[in-house]
Amino acid sequence: MIGVCVVGSGRAGMIHARNFAANVPEAKLIAMVDPVEDVLQASCRELGIENSYSSYEKALDNKDIDAFIVVSPTKFHMQTVKDLAYAGKHVLCEKPMAMNEEECDVMIRASEENNTILQIGFMRRYESGFMHAKEIVDSGEIGDVVMVRSNTRGPSIPQPWMYDIKVSNGPLAEVSSHDIDALRWFTGSEFESVFAIGGNYRCPDAKQAYPDFYDNVVMVASFKNGMQGMIDGAQGVGYAYDSRVEILGTKGCVFIGRMAENNVVICTADSKHGRYPLVGSWQQLFETAYLNEDKDFINCILTGKTPKATGFDGKMAVKVVNAGNKSIIEKQKVMV
Repeated sequence: MIGVCVVGSGRAGMIHARNFAANVPEAKLIAMVDPVEDVLQASCRELGIENSYSSYEKALDNKDIDAFIVVSPTKFHMQTVKDLAYAGKHVLCEKPMAMNEEECDVMIRASEENNTILQIGFMRRYESGFMHAKEIVDSGEIGDVVMVRSNTRGPSIPQPWMYDIKVSNGPLAEVSSHDIDALRWFTGSEFESVFAIGGNYRCPDAKQAYPDFYDNVVMVASFKNGMQGMIDGAQGVGYAYDSRVEILGTKGCVFIGRMAENNVVICTADSKHGRYPLVGSWQQLFETAYLNEDKDFINCILTGKTPKATGFDGKMAVKVVNAGNKSIIEKQKVMV
């Protein structure tokens, strides 16, 4: 059994923790880490575990822990993953991988030098619709890929700490990292250039202190193999959690994603139009994808297999995020 410790008891951290507590064969949840004591203890009570630590450094004293799931704020990822790798621990690090390419290089080098697994949390690669679409694209059924368009729009207003782009890297990092990875995955190529525009439409509290903050972003891209891409990301849209992808080829198009929570359509006498429940959260939409990702992480540890999303994949997404933010500020195309 692979002993697992989850660093971070927030929403994503608890998804991973619940998986390892009950649903991942050959793995056992050993401990939780969180600096907020009441949050930490509440998570341990729910999960039925006794080992709790205020820092990952303290958790390293527990010899039953073989692997860590890092779900702390992005600015802490580099030092955390570096220390864990040099302690000989395998790591699944949530996206965004780090703040910049240099930090990503430190993490990758630490993992390579210590022969540990470093997997990045691009869980959409494990979602059934995305995997099926990838198979269709690779089969040539829609011809040569011409353009990939991906959007992620979240219903909730961002947390105030996200307003400072220097701390959070903005919605391109927090919201659109998955879209950036999807474009790389489906084009099979690296970004060549980006042009991005951003605007703050829903967060008036941020405008005075953080004039560079944006809650809506559109980015167009060219790829080294000649393909095209487009991303739109938004926070605070309210209506639903909206994640969709289109892959346009020379002979057809693939559509991924849905807004409907289920296939039930509701019609009443009070309304002339049908309606259906909308997806309220990414936790609901990608629940199975997270489980598949966690299972594969353990499999990579046991077999030495390369993860679907490596440190290099994480680094390339961070590189595009930084180029996009530069484009927004400078109002011009940026070569990646």
